[in-house]
Amino acid sequence: MNPRFDDSSFTVAIVGCGGFIGSHLLDAVLERTRWRVFGVDLDFYRLQHRLNHERCEFLCADLADPAVVERIAQFPLVVNLAAICTPSRYMGEACEVIRSNYDHPAALATACAKSGSWLVHFSTSEIYGKTAVESGELLEDSTPAVFGPVTASRWSYATAKLLAERFIAGLPGLRWTVVRPFNFVGPYMDFMPGVDGEGIPRVLANFSTALLRGEPLKLVNGGKAKRCFTSVHDAVDFLFALFDAGLGGSLGSGNETVPGAGVFSQAFNVGNPGNEVSVAELAQKMRAIFAKLRGVDVSSLPEPQSVSGEEYYGAGYDDSMRRMPSVAKAERLLGFRARIPLDTALEESLSWFVKHYDVAQTP
Repeated sequence: MNPRFDDSSFTVAIVGCGGFIGSHLLDAVLERTRWRVFGVDLDFYRLQHRLNHERCEFLCADLADPAVVERIAQFPLVVNLAAICTPSRYMGEACEVIRSNYDHPAALATACAKSGSWLVHFSTSEIYGKTAVESGELLEDSTPAVFGPVTASRWSYATAKLLAERFIAGLPGLRWTVVRPFNFVGPYMDFMPGVDGEGIPRVLANFSTALLRGEPLKLVNGGKAKRCFTSVHDAVDFLFALFDAGLGGSLGSGNETVPGAGVFSQAFNVGNPGNEVSVAELAQKMRAIFAKLRGVDVSSLPEPQSVSGEEYYGAGYDDSMRRMPSVAKAERLLGFRARIPLDTALEESLSWFVKHYDVAQTP
């Protein structure tokens, strides 16, 4: 184990600590290290089991507050997971989506540059834009990005995230690493509409909700788009490989060379190319898993239904048909490769969802 993980005086700030990824990262930090955690979010309902932990301090606050940003930047390692990242909000709340994914991260990056903190910033695979079905692997440092027109407000999220990356990369004195997630899935993901959230969650929680309610799974534009789904446990393992490399020596300040510096000023794809599946195929996999969990024949479940993107999400919807990550950089620089197969990740995710929400659900 990296001796830095055994340092009980070290504190990591996790922004978005109460969210899907943040809750898993918090658990891992407490289980794998002796670090303290400064967790920031707007709610912590996923962290009821950790709220009184002696090594944790929680702050219910927003990055829109400059005083909060300054406090976060006082810690040597800052992981920023905070974002509005549900497609249903990209069209109707474009300005708020841009503030969340550009204005606030830019302010935090500026503060980290001044304090000397290492900023690990979560971006998105959407910064690659409108890839086609025939597109090959997406390379962090060479794949060009093409986005839809301004009228397609679906791209408010992606363009804000891309601008945040460019700001971070150009900020003098900042030690940074960007993470580009490719469809992380697992327990605690998203919400059930009408129960603990409103609107349309991402596809896995969307399908899980429909299955529990006995409704047809809706395939946007026929479910032809392809995605690589990645277990959140692989994502956490990636972060520890990153921490291990980046904390190989003293963090220092400014731009001097330190051990592990090969992970600084880098963007990493974090995904599982072996788990590529079309959304239509995903629907059938989830139907089969749900039927097994319920002990029923899959034929007793409603068949999926196709719906247009605009009908389902509203005007301004657009999409990328395929996102296949190159993971060579993470393997070369960190020795990391995602390993959890798709069926295992889906069964864990859906099993948790069923157990957590398994009552007579009505919207």
